[in-house]
Amino acid sequence: MENYGNRRFQVMSFLIKTLVTTFAVVITAYLLSPGVVVENFITALVVAFVLGVLNMILKPVLIVLTIPVTVMSFGLFLLVINAFIIQLAAYFVSGFEVRTFWWALLFSVILSIVSWFLELPVRPRHPRS
Repeated sequence: MENYGNRRFQVMSFLIKTLVTTFAVVITAYLLSPGVVVENFITALVVAFVLGVLNMILKPVLIVLTIPVTVMSFGLFLLVINAFIIQLAAYFVSGFEVRTFWWALLFSVILSIVSWFLELPVRPRHPRS
């Protein structure tokens, strides 16, 4: 029975994260309007879901494959991986357009910042011991 509760928490956590990312995608696309286009809220929801799946499945593989480059660049190559994943999401999702690699790179940085701010109210708080 305990496993059911844990699974339910994981599903709810994924859904909340996807919803927060959806709003972050809308805000970030608005801020980067000429270089990044999201047609509507449903498209942003699909983009958030696709980014979540790509980050869960593809990103760990890319990180492992590029460990030497990532170490030599002091971790900055992770930004390139993020931009690649965003461009891949743009390829798969119609209504989501990222014009160039540089827009994808900027989108990934700003999306991370906006997501962080939007997650503050729903982030679990742990009391200090």
